[in-house]
Amino acid sequence: MNASDRTPADLLRSALAADPARPLVTFYDDATGERVELSVATFANWVAKTANLLQGDLAAAPGDRLALLLPAHWQSSVWLLACSSVGVSVEVGGDPADADLVVSGPDTLEAARACSGERVALALRPLGGRFPQPPAGFTDYAVEVPGQGDRFAPYAPVDPAAPALAVGGLQLTGAQLVERARTDAADLGLSPGSRLLTGRSYDSWEGLSAGLFAPLAAGGSVVLCRHLGELSQEGLGKRIESERVTNTAV
Repeated sequence: MNASDRTPADLLRSALAADPARPLVTFYDDATGERVELSVATFANWVAKTANLLQGDLAAAPGDRLALLLPAHWQSSVWLLACSSVGVSVEVGGDPADADLVVSGPDTLEAARACSGERVALALRPLGGRFPQPPAGFTDYAVEVPGQGDRFAPYAPVDPAAPALAVGGLQLTGAQLVERARTDAADLGLSPGSRLLTGRSYDSWEGLSAGLFAPLAAGGSVVLCRHLGELSQEGLGKRIESERVTNTAV
């Protein structure tokens, strides 16, 4: 990737410039049988739409703090990069009462109501489906994001030295996150074209790095598996073969 990249959003822009058609995130939910594959271009389009929703409709600004109450999921990855694009700091599993905005899955809606700012809810249904009944007091992400613009431009440049991510007691600026992701990519043996399979959760840096940031920094891709424990060893072996996995972090 580009050595001058200083934020996660920079890493995505470099990936888009290098090869927009290659896979970036392949997501499995082994509790439901869902599989979604996103190319760099498709993933970047979701990020742009989400960043436009965040900056425009939700009036988020650089320095705002967003509590992200989502599991390891392809839509969680989109939100992480959208926040980086705007300059919003993500607090994974953060206290909604202390955050400017909250993004919640279906299982954390009650906790998310403690946020006095904007609240966004994701149903986490296959193909990005909406809630059958929108939760009161929340913006339904699946309803609002499709109409957003396909290109994003921040109102203000994103500062690589500003807080970008907090998870498990660790706090990182955008520049620190990128450098740590590059180090992890080397430790995991990733290189351009590598395909990393991981079943780690998103509640730690190790999970976030393996599940998104390290493959992105390396110019590789990730096979992100939720509920991987539901899969048999035989099934895992078949997935590794069919997905052309080169590295694992389970």
